[in-house]
Amino acid sequence: MEKQTKIVQITAGRGPVECCRVVAKVLELMLKDASKNNIKAELLHKENAIHNGTLYSATIKVESTNVDVFAKQWKGTIQWIAQSPYRKYHKRKNWFVGVEFFDIENQIQWNEKDVVFESCRASGPGGQHVNKTESAIRGTHKPSGIQVLTMDSRSQLQNKKLCVERLKAKVLEWQMQQIIQHQQTQWQEHNELERGNPVKVIEAKLN
Repeated sequence: MEKQTKIVQITAGRGPVECCRVVAKVLELMLKDASKNNIKAELLHKENAIHNGTLYSATIKVESTNVDVFAKQWKGTIQWIAQSPYRKYHKRKNWFVGVEFFDIENQIQWNEKDVVFESCRASGPGGQHVNKTESAIRGTHKPSGIQVLTMDSRSQLQNKKLCVERLKAKVLEWQMQQIIQHQQTQWQEHNELERGNPVKVIEAKLN
C-alpha cells in the first residue's frame, strides 16, 4: 500500500480565545495520536493568538499508508467541553474548532517543460579550468520565477541534473505554501464553524 501525504489544518475560525486555546490542545493531541499510530507528522505553520499557548490556526503535514483512517477520526468539527480559564463566571462550556484534511499530491504539480535553462561560466573557487567553460547551469521556473544556479561540477550535464533536483524541491515547497495560505484565507472568511454533528467530543479542562 502506497504512502499518502495530506495537509491538515486546525482552526478556531472566528471563535473566541477559548477556541484558540483548543486549537493548541487539539494540535498536541493529534501529534500524539499520529506518533502512536506510526504516522509521520510535521508542523508546517502555526499562527499565534493573543494569549500564551493559544493559536488561531495550525498546519501540519501527515504521511502514512493509513492517513485516511487517521483523517476519519479527526476531520470535521471538534467539540471541546470545559469551563473557560479566561472568563471565570462565563456560562458557556462548549468550544468548537475545525479540522480539515486535503490532498497535497493532487494540488502540487511539477513539469520540467516550465523550466528555462541557460549555461553560464562558473564563478568562485575551483581553478582556472572551471571558468574557461560555461559549465554552470541556471534554471528558471517560469510560472513562479524561482531560480536555481548550480556550479558544483565541471560537467554541465551533472550541474543540470542537480539544478533540476534543487529547483523542483523549491517549486514544490513554494506551491505548498501557496496552498496553505489559500486554505487559511478560506478559514478566515468563515463567520463561524459548523456546530452540528461534531466528529469528536472531548471533555477536558482548558487549563
